Amino acid sequence: MNQTEITKIKEAGKIAAHVSEYARTIIKKSVPLLEIADKIEEKIKELKAKPAFPVNLSINEISAHYTPSYNDTTLAHGLIKVDIGVHLDGYIADTAFSLDLEESQENKKLIEIAEKARDLALEEIKIGSKVNEIGRIIEQTCSSNNVLPIHNLSGHSIDDYEVHSGIAIPNFDNSQEIEIIEGLYAIEPFTTRGAGAVKDGKPSGIYHIQKEGSVRDNFAREVLKYIKEEFKTLPFSSRQIYKKFGSRGLLALRQIEQFGIINQYPQLIEKDGAIVAQAEHTVLLTQKEKVITTRLNK
Repeated sequence: MNQTEITKIKEAGKIAAHVSEYARTIIKKSVPLLEIADKIEEKIKELKAKPAFPVNLSINEISAHYTPSYNDTTLAHGLIKVDIGVHLDGYIADTAFSLDLEESQENKKLIEIAEKARDLALEEIKIGSKVNEIGRIIEQTCSSNNVLPIHNLSGHSIDDYEVHSGIAIPNFDNSQEIEIIEGLYAIEPFTTRGAGAVKDGKPSGIYHIQKEGSVRDNFAREVLKYIKEEFKTLPFSSRQIYKKFGSRGLLALRQIEQFGIINQYPQLIEKDGAIVAQAEHTVLLTQKEKVITTRLNK
């Protein structure tokens, strides 16, 4: 990484941190998720960056991949996980926090353990660390507090215009002694008292380009051109397409999906239907420094 790239990575992280702080001030019980998502994504743009993916607002047993549709009427409640991605010219910051909106001590405990596991893993990670060592710290932190990490969700390396790139950072000791190299990583433990695994749920309305291709309809081609130019290889939502093109855009999106050009992520649901908490920061590792880019007052 050259200095220009490092500067943009750090700036994206700083913006993500400020957006997270802002999000905490607007998320209250019974506020519409659609209002929250729109305000968070507008704040990212106000700070001269773009969303790296649609803001995820996943409640209770939904571990990840819930973003409100354009006509969503869901109100904030329960244990809500707020996953925010920011990019500057493709240089990404990925951060998440959880809030208890029910004054539940059980919810607060799940959140506290997820944050502790994240912070201990961030202390441990460095160039030369093994991914299973990071996973072991997360797993031990969870087990010593009588909760389970979600085994089939993981942290990840991050690359330009690629939120999940080559290296997975497990939330348990998976025995894989893959070495951490210079780069950008997201550490994101999920905690639960359920099965410790997720299954696929309903379609999320979050898409990504899966292959090159074209469609016959002229308007659908226009929508596809916009997707490629605006989002490139990053995830996007049907809500974002609706904002740009209205209801015709949703019909075009369906056509593009039918051609296999884009693919829709499923919501990820805890297998036992148990409540899940999440905590996440992005960390930059170079030969000269280690910076948690999405944490303020470093």
